Amino acid sequence: MQPNTTMMVPPQSLNVYADLYRKELTDHILPFWLQHSKDTQHGGFFTCLDRTGKVYDTDKFMWLQGRQVWCFSYMYEHVEAKKEWLDMALHGAAFMQQHGRDDDGNWYFSLEASGKPLVQPYNIFSDCFATMAFAALDRVQPSDLYKEIAIKTFDNILSRRNNTKGHYNKAYPGTRPLKNFSLPMILCNLSLELEHLLGATRVNEFIPEIIHEVMEVFYNQEMAVVLENVNPDGSFSDCFEGRLLNPGHTIEAMWFIMDLGKRLNDDALIQRAVNIMFDTLELGWDKQYGGIFYFLDVKGHPPLQLEWDQKLWWVHVEALVALAKAYAFTKDERCINWFEKLHAYTWSQFKDKEYGEWFGYLNRRGEVLLPLKGGKWKGCFHIPRSLYQVSATLSSL
Repeated sequence: MQPNTTMMVPPQSLNVYADLYRKELTDHILPFWLQHSKDTQHGGFFTCLDRTGKVYDTDKFMWLQGRQVWCFSYMYEHVEAKKEWLDMALHGAAFMQQHGRDDDGNWYFSLEASGKPLVQPYNIFSDCFATMAFAALDRVQPSDLYKEIAIKTFDNILSRRNNTKGHYNKAYPGTRPLKNFSLPMILCNLSLELEHLLGATRVNEFIPEIIHEVMEVFYNQEMAVVLENVNPDGSFSDCFEGRLLNPGHTIEAMWFIMDLGKRLNDDALIQRAVNIMFDTLELGWDKQYGGIFYFLDVKGHPPLQLEWDQKLWWVHVEALVALAKAYAFTKDERCINWFEKLHAYTWSQFKDKEYGEWFGYLNRRGEVLLPLKGGKWKGCFHIPRSLYQVSATLSSL
């Protein structure tokens, strides 16, 4: 694929970023979770951590348990084979195995500290991240049990994909049966995470369907946006849910698609993903205060979500990954320009220079809205994964 401009970024500039991101991962982020999140009494991890790392609530959310097991397994394999990282992953996996599922193999949403179920398994993303966790752990500590859990959970996800909440669904059947973008998006990445278990043939059969869902069904060519919800036939639904845009979801999905395009040697697919990424950045960037909006309405109406103008950690770090990969694949200088702009905002606003880890929630002006480092939705996942991805991508150049 040819660069869009002749000007090239000096390699030393990329190396500076690569080293900075890796150092932040190994010196500040992973040590924070190692020190503060491990429950030595009941097993598993505490994720509700305040600014200093103190536990402020002991409930355990299964998708965050899975994410943290994945994280320490993945970093053990790809960054450094530190025993304390593997021990952390095994510690979380043991708790998940013992307490995480109902009798049908569905993963609960949340548990009490001791492992007693709190919230039913209505959320399929608990299953998605359990699959990722045990697949990643099996790569570094091969186990028939880990393989079985990962494959059975993945098959269960596929069986539920057309009605992910099952009998926990609150929507009245048949009136407005919208399809949601989140599952096709994550399946782009999840299928590759499981390749050593599923085999290349099954993954290759699965990929075209995923790409079609993301790039043809949820991408609305007329509006040039990826919609969060569409009618079952892929058409636009003019309602709150149908008009909803989540720039972070779109941009994260585009780096998943770029990886698939690289696997398929499909430069046209990569370029299309890069173009959608640029369009989404232009649309989602707050031109008054900087940063990327959380939610938007495609027609410019007031969004239903009251938090629409907040600036969230995961949106910004995933955009940095997408920009790094887009530059690696295309050498388009716009990627570096956007990367430096977003890097400056993200590192100045989200990074806590005093206590380690990063803040998750800023108001529109970029001020810290909640000083927490973890909670019900934020855990040990997006920041470490993104720091690794940016560092590895830029190092490869």
